[in-house]
Amino acid sequence: MALVEREEVLASLEDMLADAVTGRGKIAIVGGPVATGKTALLNTLVEDALEHGALPLTATCSQAESGLALAVLSQILHNAPLTPDEEERTRNLLHEGARCAMSADPLADYVDQVDAHIVHALCMVLLELAERHPLMIVVDDIQHADRASQLCLAYLARRLRFAHILAIFSQSEESWNAPTLFQTELLRQPHCRRLPLSALSREGVEIMAADIVGDDVARRFAADWHAVSGGNPLLVGALIEDHLAAADAGGAPAESEAAAEPDEIAAGDAYRQAVQSCLRRGHPLAARVARGLAVAGDPGHLDRLLDLDAGVVVQALNSLHNAGLVGADLHLRHPQARAAVLADFDRHERTDLHRRAAELAYGQGAPAAVIAEHLLAASHNGGPWAVPILEEAARQALSEGRVEPAVDYLRLADGACTDDQRRATIKTTLVRAEWRLNPSAPAAHLDELTDAMHRGHLRGSDAVVLAKALLWHGRFDDARDVLDHLGRIGSIMDAETVAEIRAARPWLRCSYTPFLAHIPRVTDMSTQAPPSAPVIGRLEAATALAAVLTKGPHPQTLADVERILRGSRLDDMSMDAVECALLALIYGERPDLAAPWCDLFFEEAASRRAPSRQARLAALRAEISLRQGDLEGAEGLAQMAVRLIPPTSWGVAVGGPLSVLLTAVTAMGRLDEAVQLVNQPVPEAMLQTRYGLHYLNARGRYHLATGDLGMALRDFQTCGELMGSWSLDSPGLISWRTGAAEALIGMGRPERARPLLDEHVARCAPGPVRARGTGLRLTAAASEPRQRPPMLRRAADMLQASGDQYELARALVDLADAYQAVGELRRARTVARQAQRIAEECEAVPLVNALTQGGPAQPAEPPRTDSGPGTLSEAERRVASLAAVGYTNREIADKLYITVSTVEQHLTRIYRKLNVTRRSDLPASLEFSTSA
Repeated sequence: MALVEREEVLASLEDMLADAVTGRGKIAIVGGPVATGKTALLNTLVEDALEHGALPLTATCSQAESGLALAVLSQILHNAPLTPDEEERTRNLLHEGARCAMSADPLADYVDQVDAHIVHALCMVLLELAERHPLMIVVDDIQHADRASQLCLAYLARRLRFAHILAIFSQSEESWNAPTLFQTELLRQPHCRRLPLSALSREGVEIMAADIVGDDVARRFAADWHAVSGGNPLLVGALIEDHLAAADAGGAPAESEAAAEPDEIAAGDAYRQAVQSCLRRGHPLAARVARGLAVAGDPGHLDRLLDLDAGVVVQALNSLHNAGLVGADLHLRHPQARAAVLADFDRHERTDLHRRAAELAYGQGAPAAVIAEHLLAASHNGGPWAVPILEEAARQALSEGRVEPAVDYLRLADGACTDDQRRATIKTTLVRAEWRLNPSAPAAHLDELTDAMHRGHLRGSDAVVLAKALLWHGRFDDARDVLDHLGRIGSIMDAETVAEIRAARPWLRCSYTPFLAHIPRVTDMSTQAPPSAPVIGRLEAATALAAVLTKGPHPQTLADVERILRGSRLDDMSMDAVECALLALIYGERPDLAAPWCDLFFEEAASRRAPSRQARLAALRAEISLRQGDLEGAEGLAQMAVRLIPPTSWGVAVGGPLSVLLTAVTAMGRLDEAVQLVNQPVPEAMLQTRYGLHYLNARGRYHLATGDLGMALRDFQTCGELMGSWSLDSPGLISWRTGAAEALIGMGRPERARPLLDEHVARCAPGPVRARGTGLRLTAAASEPRQRPPMLRRAADMLQASGDQYELARALVDLADAYQAVGELRRARTVARQAQRIAEECEAVPLVNALTQGGPAQPAEPPRTDSGPGTLSEAERRVASLAAVGYTNREIADKLYITVSTVEQHLTRIYRKLNVTRRSDLPASLEFSTSA
């Protein structure tokens, strides 16, 4: 019903009041669903009663007071303008009437509650008063009135046809549809009229909202608010209030809600409170059915769930629909309505309903996820029958990226399972799931799984998972025991175990090399069934990583890695595959290829709410940024990694993010922070893993920065000894020789550094890779001053091609120093300017300070004419920038793919335009670009 119809009801009541004032008494029953504005309508009429010449006498009924005899009639008479004698007589009558009602049989009909003489006398008080002042008697929620008051009001109703009285009673929809004896008595009277008040239409919602939020907003959202509220004015008002609150907070600007789905409408505290108010004011059975609907989520079989008659449930659902809480599909209209219902009843009742709903859903063959959710809400594992249901629900949740509920389902299944072998499998799956949230969480299960292995209840494939978890947490003795156990079960391995062991071998080879000897070889077992796709992915990725670290980054290997990444997703089993594939690109000197893949998988991990995987990917992305010279980015990503999961949860793998963080802050000159990182305790077992190599290298870099060259040399040499003993001596993994050489050069022992650097360069991958560029830079440092400029130019070329801006800045700083050492001051200045710009971009404060405080001399600019660098063509500028930093004509020709003659012609024009006679006079304002 539209809002204008509310005005029509009010107009009808005013007409009836006008008749009553002239002595034609009337009775009006205003009915409708709960919270549809009945009380507000009556209040409006009461406020205007005196203007119409009537005295308002009001009462509000409450279910809590329905047992107090004559309580409603006492409210009506309390404010009546009676004479002192009338007051005393009325007080005595109410007292005596209440005493009679209290002594009456509670099962007797309401007409026997009070003596008829008392009823007559009390009604005569009102009838006599009406002769002096026309009365408007208003009783709200009459269905909750005590039976003695109902008796008196029914008696009065039969006698006010020719009195100056308008009696208005409001009642809820439930009593309207199933009238009591009192209501039937009223409806028999010819001067009684029913006035239905129903919910607002969409147009009514718009009119109501326009008064609060304006016409434009009301027109835009009226349909959505009507869909969520069903036209219930209380709910509409709450939705408008929530909309205004969200708009004030900047969370839901008006435009963003237009044409939104109902569950996207701003529905907050006001809406939830309004829903609860509707239920409390309605019939208790309607509230009970609403609770059952909120628990079950579906109206089917509510009679069995609530142990109610089907007809009662249908009537209650109809009431909830008319009240705007339930839609035409008999589901709650908004998720916040369900939340409000669930929050508004006893926890024990709620959990019992969920338990019954789970059993009912199981009997009906409902989906596993539905049953599991009820069991979880009831904190009840259901017993043995529920174990396969909970396992299936967990598998489905993990595949959808819903890790938290999967963990909860598996915990319930673990508690319900009575079969030791199956329980071990469940617990292994639980370890995998918890790992995605926090790697330290599964630690509580490791001892139990180890015990299950010794008792023969743990499958071989599950033992591999157990071994990986033990290795992560540095429990190496236990891990060896598990790996040795795999060797002892030998020929009784199933196909899944064989596949897992095949995938684990190259993984151990790259990260936990000392343990490779403890895992059995299963190469000869080729007759087994083919492994699953996730296991194949892990095997291929780990094999590719092992190939990069032992044989170098062959182009075909890197192509295979990208193929693996294209086919990978962060499902239940593939994180190890993704990590190994990304490491293969990183250690294969292609961080530029690894970066977009890492970003893609990080976003997927975030969408799947897997903080452990986010942290591991953030650590990898930090390593990528470090190798690209983005010190600030590397620091931020490493901090994110240890923020997503704390250092204590990282186990031995903490060496990954910690080493990046230490290296980055050291390079940025923040040694106070670096020393705190060096002093941070780390697992001793970490040095038996790949993560320990990174940590030793980072700590060595820190010692170089602080001038403790002996400690730096020891760290680098220890790192090299481990890499050599593990046959992982790859510069792409750790360039330990360059660190050791830098320490030796600093000690004044360049003759000891040169063999290390020669070996380093020989081991580098072909092409302009980062490791080769850093090697050439330090080879120049160990060479005679006159030999340094060409070496450093080649080093700068390689480092720029590799994308490492920090190492490029270091090479340019050295090149500027080298030019200054041989007296080529103009070139020194040109290169120093470029080095300073790159160093500032990298936040490499020590490099910037070296250039600005003690760097190359800054000679004055040569004389200039009106011509300048701005007059050069693009081709001439490229030639001039290379010539300015010392490249020969032949080297310029090779870099720019032009002939030497063309270079000479360009230089002739350049000298003429710039008014110089030789390349050493070229201005420092020319930008140096090795990629020109």
